[in-house]
Amino acid sequence: MNYRDIGFRAGLEIHQQLDTRKLFCSCPSTLSEEFEANFERFLRPTKSELGEVDIAALAEAMKKRKFVYLSSKKNCCLVEWDEEPPHSINKEALEVGLKVALMMDARIVDEVHIMRKIVIDGSNTTGFQRTALLALNGKVKDVGIETIAIEEDAARKIEEKGNVVKYGIDRLGIPLIEVATSADIRDPKHAREKYIGSIFKVVGKCKRELGAIRQDINVSIRGGARVEIKGVQYLSAIERVAEKEVLRQLDLIEISKILKERKVSEDDIERCELREVTDMLRDCKSKMIGRGLKEGKRIFCIKLPGFGGLLKRENSRLGREFAVHARMRSGIKGLIHSDELPGYGIEKKFVDELREFMELGEDDAFAIFIGKREIVEKAVEGVKERAKQALKGVPEEVRRALPDDSTEYMRPLPGAARMYPETDIPPVRITKEYIEKLKRSLPEKPEIQM
Repeated sequence: MNYRDIGFRAGLEIHQQLDTRKLFCSCPSTLSEEFEANFERFLRPTKSELGEVDIAALAEAMKKRKFVYLSSKKNCCLVEWDEEPPHSINKEALEVGLKVALMMDARIVDEVHIMRKIVIDGSNTTGFQRTALLALNGKVKDVGIETIAIEEDAARKIEEKGNVVKYGIDRLGIPLIEVATSADIRDPKHAREKYIGSIFKVVGKCKRELGAIRQDINVSIRGGARVEIKGVQYLSAIERVAEKEVLRQLDLIEISKILKERKVSEDDIERCELREVTDMLRDCKSKMIGRGLKEGKRIFCIKLPGFGGLLKRENSRLGREFAVHARMRSGIKGLIHSDELPGYGIEKKFVDELREFMELGEDDAFAIFIGKREIVEKAVEGVKERAKQALKGVPEEVRRALPDDSTEYMRPLPGAARMYPETDIPPVRITKEYIEKLKRSLPEKPEIQM
């Protein structure tokens, strides 16, 4: 594939844990196997300093989840519990971050100001992540470095059941250096950025175990959209993740063209009504439906106008996208769509009856939901929203990397509305004398081919 012809652009965000004490308290940066205490929270979005509420925070708030936090006295204190103000920024961690910036020839800021980044997915007990810009406009080899920041790592997810999520707060507050490249990456192979990792290694005080370095990649192509993919565990996987994202975006662009040819509109999607089909499917051999009926649930169906043959395409898996949006909106476990039928124990005669009952045309699809009506109605809202996005092509969003290097939807792409100043920690002045002192202690730059 000629990536230049399709307008491929990509930038990396590399997050490296530091091997120091935590960023805003003196607790050690260790993880626990056992926890002695727990507490619960509900998190709600707040307005930024611009008076706006971030779209990603709103999307999280709609899930209405309860968060249970597990704590150990070995590596947690009242700062992690958000029952005590943060302490001054860890000077050792700050020094490591500034050395990394100098190794990348970046322009260091005159003052380090701590900001709050609104995050209400439960990964921070406060409802925000503390972050601070250290430097701008660096360069490594032929890739520009837009920003270098220091921030606190998030709590680690232990378990998720229904609308209850458990987090261990042992990881919360471990210092992270975030290096964000400019969109200079020309193709997925170029995105394997080993040189930045080698700088962390020679500077020192960086953790080396699995999970200590995490990569996010921002990918876009001409006619597509910027998509942020979070949590790529290995540098070696970045190339494959980027390649699959390009194929996904190309396929979504093609689906958009097909839907336009079929003259599908947002009004067509919005007008589709939910119909109950419990009696129609009661005698089918589907284990999923049989289990739902035993639990007292009902079976519902909705028309997806113009989506016939588009939900199971290998590179985009739009049916799976619909299922994720349904689950996030309602908590429902999943859905069955017509492109994967006959299957799941639903024989052809039941499919034909459903198509007739739902008054489907040749190009139409349908989705089946199992649950209580009020829950299914919320799930349908999520499906309709994603179906409308499919008319436009590729939505801007945040996705998570999966073990097979494909990705899954997480939330809308956040904007500037999620930032506001930290009022509990004063800014730190960075003097020229201090910078000169750090320069004298820098190691040799690594010589590694990219």
